[in-house]
Amino acid sequence: MNILVINAGSSSIKYSLFDGQTWNLLLEESLENIHPPSTNHHKAFEQIFSTLSKSIHFKNITVIAHRIVHGGAKFTQPILINSQVLEKLHDTIPLAPLHNPVNILGIKFSMGNFPGIPNIAVFDTAFHSTLPEYAYRYALPAKLQEDLGIRRFGFHGISHQYVTKVTALAMNHPLTSLKLISVHLGNGASIAAVANGQCIDTSMGMTPLEGLMMGSRCGDLDPGIMLHLLRNGFDEESLAELLNHESGLKGICGVSDMREVNQLARSGDQAAQLAITMFSYRIKKYIGAYTAALGGIDALIFTGGIGEHDAEIRALCCNELGALGTVLSKEENQHVVSPISRISAPQSRAAIFVVSTNEALEIAQQAKTLLDD
Repeated sequence: MNILVINAGSSSIKYSLFDGQTWNLLLEESLENIHPPSTNHHKAFEQIFSTLSKSIHFKNITVIAHRIVHGGAKFTQPILINSQVLEKLHDTIPLAPLHNPVNILGIKFSMGNFPGIPNIAVFDTAFHSTLPEYAYRYALPAKLQEDLGIRRFGFHGISHQYVTKVTALAMNHPLTSLKLISVHLGNGASIAAVANGQCIDTSMGMTPLEGLMMGSRCGDLDPGIMLHLLRNGFDEESLAELLNHESGLKGICGVSDMREVNQLARSGDQAAQLAITMFSYRIKKYIGAYTAALGGIDALIFTGGIGEHDAEIRALCCNELGALGTVLSKEENQHVVSPISRISAPQSRAAIFVVSTNEALEIAQQAKTLLDD
């Protein structure tokens, strides 16, 4: 039983093939810089399946699992895709207009070219569907929220779900007995509070714009600023460009990649130094808030490209968390090894881990669980 995982992004497609018994990775490839999306994604899918058809593992593919960025309020669990489900998936396109259309294209291509092989959708928002109402509601009129479907959905759920499971195994405790904070730091960044295996709060909101400062996204912002910008010449399109692509690290110091920000900071660039301080400070505030929301934590987890590889950012995020019982080991923080490292000091009441995320494996495992049920 081999499981093909397709992760189609707005300008890229990653695909992985797993042995569904041993979970060995049999094949992994990616196509990058796909533009324009609709036309060239179709060509990319043709190329992918042409490559797969020549693989010795191809005939053993028994299921194709697709990462769907936004499931909205309708899709809160992995689901076997049929024509009715596919039709309902189209309703989620306005919630993620850059991602869901290409996710759906991948499903259509798979179903049309490989009939008989089941397709399963796994949603990045599903892990956050357990948020209590007081956490997912915004302080807006109820009718407005109901009519327009406004609520907190959260993202990076597949990553948060994977690393919390791995951490529970490392701690030799059931996930259902732990209070965890998962910090996913990449070009996009989010944090999740997880109690007894269920997400109770998360930093991203109805869209991936809310929450932590990111590579080019603003994160938390006074809504009045947007009104001010609209009054001063911005329209919907230019505002979306500003908030999604020109803000965050890029807005502060001109570059969005943390590796470049670090290089600038080391050379004495004050804007880059400020960007690092702002980035880490906001994460630390969320860690404090979620520790309070959980009533204390058993472990803090760093994952994602920055979370896994940037010791300085981890140290800044953990600075002064000792008052909450979370103490970083400076030495262990400098010697992280994949796939999991414990970097907390011996006196820390809460463990601190760095965990290499594996969204493709999590998608494959969720798909197999659905088929086995």
